Amino acid sequence: MNNISPLILAVFVLIAIAIGLFIGYFVRKFIAESKIKSAEELASTILENAKKDGENKKRELLLEAKEEIHRQRTDLEKEVRDRRGELQRMERRLIQKEESLDRRAETLEQKDALIEKKQKEISNLEEEIKIMHQKEVEELERISELTREEARNILLNDVKNEISHEAALMIKDIEAKAKEEAESRAREIVVTSIQRCAVDHAAETTVSVVALPNDEMKGRIIGREGRNIRTLETLTGIDLIIDDTPEAVVISGFDPIRREVARIALEKLIEDGRIHPARIEEMVEKAKKEVDNVIIKAGEEATFETGVHGIHPELIKLLGRLKFRTSYGQNVLKHSIEVAHLAGLMAYELGADANIAKRAGLLHDIGKAVDHEIEGPHVMIGADLAKRYHESNEVIHAIMAHHNDVEPQTVEAVLVQSADAISAARPGARRETLESYLKRLNKLEEIANSFDGVEKSFAIQAGREIRIMVKPEIIDDESTIMLAREITKKIEEELEYPGQIKVIVVRETIAVDYAK
Repeated sequence: MNNISPLILAVFVLIAIAIGLFIGYFVRKFIAESKIKSAEELASTILENAKKDGENKKRELLLEAKEEIHRQRTDLEKEVRDRRGELQRMERRLIQKEESLDRRAETLEQKDALIEKKQKEISNLEEEIKIMHQKEVEELERISELTREEARNILLNDVKNEISHEAALMIKDIEAKAKEEAESRAREIVVTSIQRCAVDHAAETTVSVVALPNDEMKGRIIGREGRNIRTLETLTGIDLIIDDTPEAVVISGFDPIRREVARIALEKLIEDGRIHPARIEEMVEKAKKEVDNVIIKAGEEATFETGVHGIHPELIKLLGRLKFRTSYGQNVLKHSIEVAHLAGLMAYELGADANIAKRAGLLHDIGKAVDHEIEGPHVMIGADLAKRYHESNEVIHAIMAHHNDVEPQTVEAVLVQSADAISAARPGARRETLESYLKRLNKLEEIANSFDGVEKSFAIQAGREIRIMVKPEIIDDESTIMLAREITKKIEEELEYPGQIKVIVVRETIAVDYAK
């Protein structure tokens, strides 16, 4: 055995492996066929069971479906029965309503017939009443010996007189109550505003006299052959009056700015002592710059003091120019500041726009800064300036309305108008020439005397009050109320005055008899 060659051994091994593989193949095939057969049997069993279960489920579902159909059929039949009953009930109600409507229709027909009968009776009665009324009117005309038109006119006149009497009494009562309440409230607001305003007295006199250290200085101001004084007058546009007044020179000119420039330049020349044309020209230029600075500073201080901001720089300069402008002796810049404060305070009290009121009050006289350079009233000049420098329409309207050139349309415009009158009417605020004062008093009496029934009139209390005596046989007690109102309106339309004027109409009837 040991002599068996490896080749033969290998062949035997290969044969053994082949036989083993062959045997294993048949064994595996047998096992696989056994498993397949078992699986088929199991599948058949499962299919049989599934068929049995499916049949059972099918029978159960059919039963459930039959039961559900039966239940739904029962519910549907019940619902149909319920709806049929509801329809029957509705039908019965409709039948009842139809019967009720038929009964109502019959009743309405009966009522219509009755109404038609009544209308015919009423028409017959109206005809009879018309005939009777016509007969009564004819009988009244025959008895009174007056036609219908004549009687109507008499009645209308009586009614008119009665209504006029009642209207006069009503106006009197309403005015009394309104005046009592309005005067109390207005007095409170005005007094509070003036107390809170507390500005300095506005009256001020423009300096027009320059003091000299000695009379010798007059000759130096005149200069050789009048060269110095001519140079100063030419450069400033004012007149120097050098007369016998000791140690004083009078400056005369319509332009307050030029007058102030001349005053400052002359004072500087007197202080310096060197007075000749070249030096005069230099001092005048310095004085102009100084006055310009004063003007700008005064305008800025005015806006700061009143709390009005955002004003155009050119308007601020014009405000500063008002520092050297006076009206009846009242400084216009101080007057404008005072008006701004008063208008603002009154606006706060009344719930109006205080900013617009203050702004309009500060700018209301801005036209006076250039009214000697531009033709026209200062109101229109001021309104044009405000438009040019983009002020609001409310401010422009208040400027135009503060002297009633246009009718005030806003509360702020009325407040500016009132504040202007208050500031101008304060004691000592303004000086008035005797001629204009007498002219206003005469005009006041002339207005009162222009009405029918006025016998005499007297302007008293410096023109703050006018008393009017009427003819009692022409003006009755009720007419005095209407006459006072008409005179007041005419005074407001034709006369310009500070503050207010009290109009008193007096009617006196004196009965005289003698006992014998």
